[in-house]
Amino acid sequence: MTGPVVVGLDGSPASVTAAWWAAREAVDRHLPLVLLHSWTTQPLDVPIVQEAHSKQRYGRELLERASAELLHHHGDLALTTELVSAPAAHALLERGESASMLVLGSRGHGSVASFLLGSISLHVLGLTPCPTVAVRAGDPAVEAGWGHPAAADRDEVVVGVQEPGGVADPLLEFAFTAAAARGARLRAVRALPLTSLAARLDEDPEAEERARLAGALAPWREKFPDVPVTKHVAVGPATQVLLTASAHGCLTVVGRRRHPSHLTWKLGPVAHAALHHVPCPVAVVPHD
Repeated sequence: MTGPVVVGLDGSPASVTAAWWAAREAVDRHLPLVLLHSWTTQPLDVPIVQEAHSKQRYGRELLERASAELLHHHGDLALTTELVSAPAAHALLERGESASMLVLGSRGHGSVASFLLGSISLHVLGLTPCPTVAVRAGDPAVEAGWGHPAAADRDEVVVGVQEPGGVADPLLEFAFTAAAARGARLRAVRALPLTSLAARLDEDPEAEERARLAGALAPWREKFPDVPVTKHVAVGPATQVLLTASAHGCLTVVGRRRHPSHLTWKLGPVAHAALHHVPCPVAVVPHD
């Protein structure tokens, strides 16, 4: 991946946290960062008068302020800004054609580690051709400025492997790259449904699934020999197994199928559950 990391910045606390996460990711991956603000798509809680000129001025000031803070903290960051008139979802999807990843902010929901995903976030997450990361406001896994370091116990990149084989390769490439950039452990998670145990009483399905998972991981472990890997195979619903495995994650990676039609953009149940309940940033990686 050589395209930029693009983050949607609307002035909300969640988008500011997302910008800090995106900046760290861009530095770690040696990629440029683009801060994008749509002056026609601003959150309702931003105190702005309705005139277009005032909205554009707010957008410019927001981008300038965020750029100054990020560059002060990351002196080697290659950063550019874009103030656009196109709706945010349209602008982000367009940038997603050439970006390494998109980064979106999402409001945290009370004391529960969950996301409140708006229509823009869901639309982009379901349609963009590149990996997209959702970051909630106040996420303890994110370094968000001076005096706000990431929680020390968030030290794993967790990747859900629903279908071992070639389908999982885009997820594993993204997850291994993220773990290598952070110097983190990778935890590859595979859920074994209860129904499969009942149908295979004379076999050892857990051992079989562990072997399948090891086979899927083998080429990536060879490519990233310095990344420690934990194989996590557990019996239960895929959503619950992934949520449990992500307790100490600094990033959780899930997949969604690419869709040929822009009319069918919905996320699968595992991705949807992860985005709403996993207590760390969540990357959604499209695959065939």
